[in-house]
Amino acid sequence: MCGIYERHVLPWVLDLACGMSTVTRQRTQVVPQAVGRVLEIGIGTGLNLAHYDVVRVESLTGVDPAVQMHRLARRRAERAGLDVELIGLSAEERLPVDDASFDTVVMTYTLCSIPDAVAALREIRRVLAPGGRLLFCEHGRAPDESVQRWQKRLQPWWGPLAGGCQLGRDIPALLREGGFRTDAMQEAYLRGAPRPLTYNYWGAAVPG
Repeated sequence: MCGIYERHVLPWVLDLACGMSTVTRQRTQVVPQAVGRVLEIGIGTGLNLAHYDVVRVESLTGVDPAVQMHRLARRRAERAGLDVELIGLSAEERLPVDDASFDTVVMTYTLCSIPDAVAALREIRRVLAPGGRLLFCEHGRAPDESVQRWQKRLQPWWGPLAGGCQLGRDIPALLREGGFRTDAMQEAYLRGAPRPLTYNYWGAAVPG
């Protein structure tokens, strides 16, 4: 039953939840900044694809271990006028690309569900070209203790329901441990959704 849920139900659940208007507005804060050779980590069903500036993107590669989502991502890429190469791996694995292969890495609502987030960030560092940037928008640990307590209470059932998503990850700390420094990172609760699920961090990071 679990396998059926993960293969056939979970992709649509995630697509619906991650396609909410509040989340879409967050995507528009970071995705259009991507330039040159672009790598998207956790491309999923391709919800970011409509927000790329096709004039500024030279090439686009998407990484996601959930290959059952690739078909929908390809459809959205076609609608967006983008040619995307899809790789069915997790970013914590060594990707089949050379060092310094990408000018921009995009990561939205992905770091929460990668089992070894630091390993993934170190792999992102490897494939970023000199002067390249990691554009990110992630949800994670809230600053308020009362909300943190709710994140811990919800986690045991939320994780299996949402594909391994971790509500309370310390996104700034993970970025630092992965070898990045943030450039004008912003953070806030998103309106219109429960606070334990919607404390967001977004901005750009560079190796350092």
